[in-house]
Amino acid sequence: MYGIFMECWVIFKLYGENGFLIPLFLVSLIYLLITEKDNRKRLVIAVAPLIVLVGFFIPYTRIAYVAVLSDGGDTYYRILWLLPMGVCISYAGCKLFINHKRIGLPVVSALIILCGSIVYKNQYMVKAENVYHIPQVVIDVCDVISPGENEPRVRAVFPSEMLHFVRQYDTNILMPYGRDIIHWDYYNAVHEVFEKPEEINAKDLLEATRQAQCRYIVMHEGRKIDVPLDKMGLELVDNVGGYNIYEDTEAVQQ
Repeated sequence: MYGIFMECWVIFKLYGENGFLIPLFLVSLIYLLITEKDNRKRLVIAVAPLIVLVGFFIPYTRIAYVAVLSDGGDTYYRILWLLPMGVCISYAGCKLFINHKRIGLPVVSALIILCGSIVYKNQYMVKAENVYHIPQVVIDVCDVISPGENEPRVRAVFPSEMLHFVRQYDTNILMPYGRDIIHWDYYNAVHEVFEKPEEINAKDLLEATRQAQCRYIVMHEGRKIDVPLDKMGLELVDNVGGYNIYEDTEAVQQ
């Protein structure tokens, strides 16, 4: 039970990511539990999140979640999506400012300055190329491999720079790992052989992608690989914006 609890704790810390979100949320939660007098607001903004948070750390909750859902071990963190962290922190800040203007103003201002970040420094913040606000090359690649109407969904491997956008555009395209692997760096067999080495070992890559039943492999034409994939039995479907799209029919047959 202790091991399961520690797994939940690690997931919770990773969910907080930058180190400021979790302490701010916990402090805000305690502050609202003490100071909020409106029982309805207190129930929604403080009591309910506390119940969800406590339930998340109870080992039996994780055991039941994994037992019910086939991918429960990988998606247990989604319970934390029920926590209104942003709303709770913002409301607590506004309440502090209103109730204690002399103290609230400098405290809230300092928290905004110290805990915030400039969004325009993010590498994924670029000028919009289309109405979807995602890179056009991602759309073009997805249009090539997207299944037709009444066809089953396909699974494909994408380079890390595309992971944030594929599922935003087309949910009929599945991936062996998502954008969370960039931040959490957990183990995935396909990611290990596709992204980690400077030069890809084609044999190891195909072994991993076929195990994961990946029909397509999207790879930048400049990516180093010991043996070209079209010489390993894969079909080069297209080259879109400098990215080669390979189809592996053997992976589908498995």
